[in-house]
Amino acid sequence: MGLFDKKYCDVCKAKIGLLGNRKLEDGNLCKNCAKDLSPWFSERRKSTVDQIKQQLSYREENKEAVAEFRVSRTLGMHTKILLDENAGKLIVTSANKWQEENPDVIDFSQITGAMMDVDERKDEIMREGNDGQKESYSPKRYEYRYDFNVIIHVNSPWFDEIKFKVNRSSIEIIPQSGIWMQTGPPEKTPEYRQYESMAQEMVDYLNNIQSKQRESYEAANAPRQAVTCPFCGATTMADASGRCEYCGGALRG
Repeated sequence: MGLFDKKYCDVCKAKIGLLGNRKLEDGNLCKNCAKDLSPWFSERRKSTVDQIKQQLSYREENKEAVAEFRVSRTLGMHTKILLDENAGKLIVTSANKWQEENPDVIDFSQITGAMMDVDERKDEIMREGNDGQKESYSPKRYEYRYDFNVIIHVNSPWFDEIKFKVNRSSIEIIPQSGIWMQTGPPEKTPEYRQYESMAQEMVDYLNNIQSKQRESYEAANAPRQAVTCPFCGATTMADASGRCEYCGGALRG
């Protein structure tokens, strides 16, 4: 087939316009179908047509989960973590009308961990020398830019992490004359500390969820042990409600 031969989407069968093709491992995808994929999905080129169809089916089902989502708590200011604590689910979104964006609804049981990643960029500030050329100050002077990212590790067929920036714009720190830093970062500003604290709050909350999920799983899978019933004296195994299988007395505090 030639470079400019007509192409059709292998998912919806629509004709693909010029520059509108999104290559798959074994076919083509139109931009309209591509925009319906999860925003956290990054393996499109390595995906088959069948895998893309399966994900788009999941994304349709996700719309129902979005409609049922009830926000009980919000973490963050710009890109936010919305929590439905009663249902044990969360959404990560920067949209005000997030219901219209079909954000992935993540079950608490899918969370396998979270971490904060601080991106630091350090640029030297130069001055104009006597010859008109730029030269370094002595000692050298720098300006810094920071971005705070939260990375959520998840167990999902379509992506294994959700990474997003907590601050909307990079945080700039330009040390004032007399306190230029030659080594290491400059003193933290109130804005720096604000977003550092915000990102840490998200990470702590998510890791606490993961820890509780792990403890619940371990408790559910722990071997049952025989105990002596304090009411009838029988050696018994607690039933699902924690009661003696003989007399029905409560065995758990």
